[in-house]
Amino acid sequence: MSSIERGVGFLVFTLLAVCATPALEAGGTAARQPNILHIHADDFRPDAIHALGNPAIQTPHLDALVARGHVFTHCYTQGSMEGAVCLPSRRMLLTGRSWLRTAAATDPRTFLPGVLRNAGYETWHMGKSSNEFRAGIAAFDTNLVDNAPAVANGPQSRAGASRRHADAAIAFLQSRRHDRPFYIYLAPPVPHDPRIAEPQFMKMYRPESIPLSPAFMPLHPFDNGEMTVRDETLAPWPRTPDDTRRQVAEYYACITALDHHVGRILDELKRSGTLNNTIVVFSGDNGLSLGEHGLFGKQNLYEYGGMHVPLVLAGPGIPHGTSHALVYLMDLFPTFCDLVGADIPGTVEGKSLVPILQGKQTAVREVLYTAYRECQRSIRDDRYQLIRYPLVNETQLFDVANDPHELTNLADKPEHAARVKTMLARLRREMDNYGDHAPLTVAHPRPARWTPPARGSAGKH
Repeated sequence: MSSIERGVGFLVFTLLAVCATPALEAGGTAARQPNILHIHADDFRPDAIHALGNPAIQTPHLDALVARGHVFTHCYTQGSMEGAVCLPSRRMLLTGRSWLRTAAATDPRTFLPGVLRNAGYETWHMGKSSNEFRAGIAAFDTNLVDNAPAVANGPQSRAGASRRHADAAIAFLQSRRHDRPFYIYLAPPVPHDPRIAEPQFMKMYRPESIPLSPAFMPLHPFDNGEMTVRDETLAPWPRTPDDTRRQVAEYYACITALDHHVGRILDELKRSGTLNNTIVVFSGDNGLSLGEHGLFGKQNLYEYGGMHVPLVLAGPGIPHGTSHALVYLMDLFPTFCDLVGADIPGTVEGKSLVPILQGKQTAVREVLYTAYRECQRSIRDDRYQLIRYPLVNETQLFDVANDPHELTNLADKPEHAARVKTMLARLRREMDNYGDHAPLTVAHPRPARWTPPARGSAGKH
């Protein structure tokens, strides 16, 4: 077995029974390479797992993953230049590059599947048929695209998406050769709309029993620059409690269905004796608002809006624990490389999370910046988030440590004037670091006041 050289010393990934909590150690020789099963959900909020504090949803298999794994509570996709936030998010994941630099990634050998293949891995992907990083998924040894939702009766076909993806993954696990470790990237189109799960899961949630978020609002207080994008037209204006509860119930049903089928995959890993040597990762490509702040989509930068996602890792070499470090999805690229002994391409901008898993560091960055098109920018540290809307000259400042649903805007409070100035300057520096030269102020801002279109009007797609 090969040693994994990383500067000075060596990483040891000790294989223990799955019920144990193995630790990453320094020194010595690495055990055989672990498999990686990465389940990457579509439009998955960071609070949509029961074990992460949501009593309204049932996710027993993800709960078990949380119970033995390491949770990163502050994971984000960095930004999007389009309404389909999932597309740049997936580009960043598979290239390790920041949101505005993924277009420069053209060599499949530097994509995550190419790097892992070079390290000895069999790479396998199944995912949705649209809004996907096509060059990235084409780099897998096996690339299966689920076209069923696009055919006639598409919404009904969507009800079986989680099952089809699990069936395919299980078939691969049962038929694969065992001379190489595997990297499975399973990316079902769930719980993205249309939100239709198999009937047994739809029956589990009664809309009238669904609690509304404390941040539910009938309308957003001003024009955020993307008020009628497709996702926002999925609910009537003004937003109503009844419609919001119905949509959240459907969303939860789809997640519980996904959880059930994730459990089937994990059962197959147990049956085959493979789970003990498999790192299981669960993440989402972007979040979703579902009525918070009067919004329904992912085209915003609120803490429980478009960019914040769940991230859980469990398996050999992953200690049980929780990290509040500010991390990006693109950090998974170098993390996977470090965990399995693969070389990290020089183009990767993400930061390995292995030092956090080892207990050597508590953070990999001091602040985290997110962006949406030309109309929204944000910066946050471990306590405050500032959101800037340059097209309407609006600024929000939230104490997210004590006000996680961002109910109180502090930006206009005199006692926070210095903080706003400092955070705007830091935001500008972070933007420059990532090649983002969009203005934070425009010469002629448009009116912040916004009036919803008449019911039935079409939104932008």
